[in-house]
Amino acid sequence: MLPRKISLSESSSFLLLGPRGTGKSTLLRERYANRSALWIDLLDPETEHRFALRPSTLRELIAGAPATDWVVIDEIQKVPALLDVVHGCIEAPPGDGRRVRFAMTGSSARRLKRGAVNLLAGRAFVHHLFPLTSHELGADFNLVRCLKFGTLPATLGFDADADRNEFLRAYARTYLREEVWSEHLIRRLDPFRRFLEVAAQCNGEILNFSNIARDVGVDHKTVASYFEILEDTLLGFTLEPWHASVRKRQRQAPKFWWFDSGVVRALAGTLSVDLVARSGGFGRAFEHFVILEIVRAADYARSDFRFFYLRTKDDAEIDLIVERPGRPPALVEIKSADSVEPRHVRDLQRFLPDFPGAVALCLSRDPMRRKMGDVLALPWQEGLTELGL
Repeated sequence: MLPRKISLSESSSFLLLGPRGTGKSTLLRERYANRSALWIDLLDPETEHRFALRPSTLRELIAGAPATDWVVIDEIQKVPALLDVVHGCIEAPPGDGRRVRFAMTGSSARRLKRGAVNLLAGRAFVHHLFPLTSHELGADFNLVRCLKFGTLPATLGFDADADRNEFLRAYARTYLREEVWSEHLIRRLDPFRRFLEVAAQCNGEILNFSNIARDVGVDHKTVASYFEILEDTLLGFTLEPWHASVRKRQRQAPKFWWFDSGVVRALAGTLSVDLVARSGGFGRAFEHFVILEIVRAADYARSDFRFFYLRTKDDAEIDLIVERPGRPPALVEIKSADSVEPRHVRDLQRFLPDFPGAVALCLSRDPMRRKMGDVLALPWQEGLTELGL
């Protein structure tokens, strides 16, 4: 198993959230392999049924395992009522003097929202696990392969690109069946299936709910609820437009970025389309990849960074604005070029006077680090360090 960058608490209970296939169970099985942890796998139908009927069984199991000080509950969103029992066990530990801690995984925050409120008040930390980062891949990192197939750990187990494609297609189907339909998150599957393809094609674009609704055949409120489902099931995140006024930010449309480049290509039906350097498709995939790298690194570092984009009425744009507590904001332009030219940093130069004290970075495949006016152009890998990640 590749070492993961995430740092999990040793002293406190925690909830580890992440989409299916990011390695949550594998990470915890390795972490607690040599400990007397009590493991509860709610993906097992019989186990899920037993705890759904009688959640208090959890307390009885803990009382019957006096050597146990860690309890691992895999996919706890399958039985959200268990959160109340966990809460009770944290507040009132077993009477034998033990302090029992809980490591819980979940691939959907939607069903956990009400119960997790109890855990968030300092009783359990919340962590997120993402697909592999370039840092975690180490010597196995290959940029073009990551752009084509994403970085879900399972994709590393295949030697042939055709097998990676089949895995990603199956992953997309599994999500429909297990994360949406079986959890009763939607009433009708066909419109949502059409929505997924359209939403994948809109990856990284400013959302127009009315246009998407017309393509899918539903109303715009339904489309908005579909995007909420994607966020709640951890399959993507919205990037809000920048404005100094919070009120005005809320009146503009966000962008939506999917959590993995391979999965979005599977949902969009473009796995068979090759990504050629210097093409528009390659550039969009590279921008997606770098944004994912930055967002993942910021989350693992517990940095409290906040991310926005900026686009004006005349289509001048900054790919990423990073608010960094205690530090000046960073304006980030992402280019897939292997040689940065002055035209690539033109928008950054234009907007810098509007952000007093800000730093401007152009991240690309260019191996040369250089200053172009007030903009620092550097390899994308060095950009994360420059941002403080």
